[in-house]
Amino acid sequence: MHKAGFVNIVGNPNVGKSTLMNRLVGEKISIITSKSQTTRHRIKGIVNTDDYQIVFSDTPGVVKPSYKMQEYMLEFSKSALVDADIILYVTDVVENIEKNLDFIDKVNKSDIPVLLVINKIDLTTQEKLEALFDKWKSLIPQAEIFPLSATENFNVDNLYKRIVELLPEGEPFFPKDELTDLPSRFFVNEIIREKILQYYDKEVPYSVEVEVEEFKEDDKRINIMAVIYVERSSQKGIIIGSQGEALKKVGTQARLDIEAFFGKKVFLNLYVKVLKDWRNKDSELKNFGYANK
Repeated sequence: MHKAGFVNIVGNPNVGKSTLMNRLVGEKISIITSKSQTTRHRIKGIVNTDDYQIVFSDTPGVVKPSYKMQEYMLEFSKSALVDADIILYVTDVVENIEKNLDFIDKVNKSDIPVLLVINKIDLTTQEKLEALFDKWKSLIPQAEIFPLSATENFNVDNLYKRIVELLPEGEPFFPKDELTDLPSRFFVNEIIREKILQYYDKEVPYSVEVEVEEFKEDDKRINIMAVIYVERSSQKGIIIGSQGEALKKVGTQARLDIEAFFGKKVFLNLYVKVLKDWRNKDSELKNFGYANK
């Protein structure tokens, strides 16, 4: 008997969805920063054994959209409630439980098994955790609740075992040697964007999109040319920095992570271009992969 299924991870921003995804997959698939809305796409990570295949799907944090890109991001999250075999709803011990009750209502209307994760339990007391447990049980009565800490890897194993138990019987959806269904260029984009989220403040990181224009690989080296798009000329200056020092720092740190990811030497060239108001233009958003073209 072989099992296979889709486990879709949903929840509000900054609750640790990407950290949990990486723990469950055993590889760094999703980028992680302390900033909200780090994840913009649905990102699949595939776990294979002889007996089962689990296709985990990380999704953007649920937000009330302020511009078109966030509308597309919300659609990624909503679609995850429809095409899952198991819904992994992630919350934590500090977020406002009443936030996005309309999304919780959609979870309740689904007939898909729900595993509710209360993350970051290392940041609270037993008494407060029990109160949270009761509150969530009243909000999503059908959910099985798993208190855990993804960063400390506490109780993640028990969640994983339950996921395997709930998987339906079936043949694998992807070849057994695949870790993800996404192309190499996507992960280069994400690694560069992660460094920008880490090194720049305020609105600048959220106005950035990255696109790999050239990816040439041989046995020993990968040559990459990537463009960092911003919405305004002032943002371009901030990204580049005085005498190009800021961009150089981003490029150096991104190159090291890309080399670790692919296991070979990387030559990385970064350029910065202005693409005005790209977050509100359907044509640009489609080009960047936020909707089916």
